[in-house]
Amino acid sequence: MKNRLFTAVIIVAAMTLLAVLAFHVRIGATADSVAVLSTKGMTCGSCSSTISKALEAMKGVAATEIDVEGGWVVVGYDTKSVKPESLAEKVSSVGFGSNVHLVLTPEQFRQITGRDIGAKAARESGCCGGKGGGCGTGKKS
Repeated sequence: MKNRLFTAVIIVAAMTLLAVLAFHVRIGATADSVAVLSTKGMTCGSCSSTISKALEAMKGVAATEIDVEGGWVVVGYDTKSVKPESLAEKVSSVGFGSNVHLVLTPEQFRQITGRDIGAKAARESGCCGGKGGGCGTGKKS
């Protein structure tokens, strides 16, 4: 009797744990649109990383690509979850001036670039390095 009760408790605990973990799993977004953001203040790979992390934390963002030298942030996103203006606002909130330059379909992006969004990262250049850091954000590293 005690063995059955113990087994039942273990099974219920395991099922409860699995159910709780299932709610914390983030299902990856699928890009049904691509926003090209004109962004100012990026000077290095650290800037790129800051922007990518901020955008990829947003629900609905599937991929980001940054061209530091050109000042472009390209974001593949799900239009049901996020709007392009929200993407530019997020970039601005981490210290970089940004606005929506162009919105494309994934097919249009593929025709222009010859590849899918997120298939190859755009160029990232330089490094803030040293004690001066900040990547044009006015923040110290």
